[in-house]
Parts: sequence; C-alpha cells; structure tokens
Amino acid sequence: MEILGCPVPEDRLYDLEHEVWWQDDPGTGTARLGILGTFGAFAGRFLELTFRPVDGPIDRGRSIATVESGRLTGAIRLPVDATVVERHAAVAERPRLLNDAPYSDGWVARLRPVRAGEPARRLADASAIAPRLEELIRLRRIRCWPRTPELELVEIGLECSAVLAKLDEEVARRAAGEAVLLVTDDPTSPIEMVRWSDQTGHAVLAHRTEGPLHQFLVAKVANPVPRRRGP
Repeated sequence: MEILGCPVPEDRLYDLEHEVWWQDDPGTGTARLGILGTFGAFAGRFLELTFRPVDGPIDRGRSIATVESGRLTGAIRLPVDATVVERHAAVAERPRLLNDAPYSDGWVARLRPVRAGEPARRLADASAIAPRLEELIRLRRIRCWPRTPELELVEIGLECSAVLAKLDEEVARRAAGEAVLLVTDDPTSPIEMVRWSDQTGHAVLAHRTEGPLHQFLVAKVANPVPRRRGP
C-alpha cells in the first residue's frame, strides 16, 4: 500500500500513536519492531540512535531507544508490554538505515510480548491506519523519497542552465550514494534533467510536481558512466 507517495507494507501491524510497526517472526514467539517511514521522512536524516539499557518486561509506551536527527530528538516506544530479545546493532552503527530501509534492514529491536495475543488486539493493520496516516502526512507536509536527501537545493526563478550548474557543484561535494533534492520552477526542467543524467551518469531517482514546482531526487553514482555527451 502507498499513501500519498509513502509506502506502508501490509504484512505487519502498526501503532500510529508511537509511530512504530510490529512484525511477528513465525514460530518464535518474537517480533521485530521498527519506525514508520513517515517518521523518518519528517525527521530527516538520522544522525544517532542510542539504545536504553533496560532489561526484563517493559511497559507499553516506555522507550527502548532515542534517535536524533538535524530536526529533532525523539524516542522509540513500545506498542505493547514486551521484553527486548535483541537490539539491532546495525542501526546504532548506521542510523541512516532508519531512513533508507525503515521496513527491512532498518528494524530496531526484536521483542517478546508479555501477553502473546496483545499485539493482535491492540495494534492495527495498514488499511485501518490509512485515513489517520494520510491526515498526519498532510498535516506535517511529509514527502517520502526512495532515499533521504542530504540537502534540499531550492532554485526559483533561474534558468535551467544556472540551476544545473549549481546542482553539479553540490553533487561534486557529495559522497557516492548521497542524494540531493532539487526544487525548481523551470518548466523545461523535466527534459533538461533527463539530459543532465545522460550526460553526467548520475541518477535521477524520482520526479514529482507540486503546482509550478518540479522536485527531482538526484543520487551521486560512485563511477558514473555518461550515456551521451554534449548538448
């Protein structure tokens, strides 16, 4: 399922109050916990995740970790009473996983519920949270992208050649794999960005329009291979 451009997998349960998901591990009595992709899209690139040293049964609503981005510091809270079985070390080492893979490699912890049937009773599926999540996305003006941009480059009122010159400068500063979100009002930009990608070998991952504005998510390729040269 997709809500206003934001993926919401249908193979798990959700707690929209705490903005987390819960997915059972069949046959183990445990489940993985992670954050909603919309939370990561709103927060921006996560810089740090710190697990709390709590053991034994933990009450619903208590935090098991804190996260920090350039925009906010928040807590990852339990949707049901549970015991932490495993803390996912990879997300502490690479908090960016919370942004780029929130529903897969970016899971936060493995838990065992105190009461086996509580998740199914208390949590909701994707269809049930869809109306409230859509409202939240609109309220927060969340934009979900396939990769979290390192920078938003807003260039209004400039011709496309000047915009692309600035884009070249920003992409050159980035590490391979990092992304830049370009926002422009140039009506020729959809055609020019295809040409730019062909000439530079860097990738345009997504393109959206909002009124007169065009938004392009551009990713720097490690070893770009131009597909054409010249204008």
